[in-house]
Amino acid sequence: MKEVRTRDKNIILAARLVSILFTPFYLPLVGLMALFVFSYLSLMPWAYKLQVLTLVYVFTILLPTLLIHFYRRYQGWNLIELGHKERRVVPYVISILCYFFCIYLMDLMHIPHFMGSILSAALFIQIVCALINVWWKISTHTAAIGGVAGALFVFGEYFGFNPVWWLCLVLILAGILGTSRMILRQHTLAQVVAGFFVGVVCSILGLIY
Repeated sequence: MKEVRTRDKNIILAARLVSILFTPFYLPLVGLMALFVFSYLSLMPWAYKLQVLTLVYVFTILLPTLLIHFYRRYQGWNLIELGHKERRVVPYVISILCYFFCIYLMDLMHIPHFMGSILSAALFIQIVCALINVWWKISTHTAAIGGVAGALFVFGEYFGFNPVWWLCLVLILAGILGTSRMILRQHTLAQVVAGFFVGVVCSILGLIY
């Protein structure tokens, strides 16, 4: 009995670790890094690329994470309590505002449009998930990794590289992530799958248009 409890605790701990590592906020940063590796943007100076990545990191990962953490602490909720559908509205608003401000700063800095389109696609995913969340709780974790899959597909078409192996890796990670969210009882299978496909569709549309 004790071994079973220990095993269950380890599984839950691993699921929490996966959820933390693959937070939805990493989508724009991963997309930009892919651009800097697979496209002509790899020719840009390292200092410029680092500047862009730092800006995106601050406004899409660091700032939203800190603000949502302070909001959760102020309300006295743990992570599971924050995951309730009706309590996700403010975190969505915080994240969306941070993304809007980041896009605005990128425009002021005259950063190439295609870089900004990655932020726009990620923002599109956030807004769609926020709207769906009014009626039904959807997984933003799998929506984000679905966005990565969609971005790889578009980048493959635009820049002429074969994204199959990368897509296979993303699908494996998406399966692990979705399973983790279900183990933590944050989402059902339907919510996990729906999130992934919303991410794929929104990412493709956001990057194409």
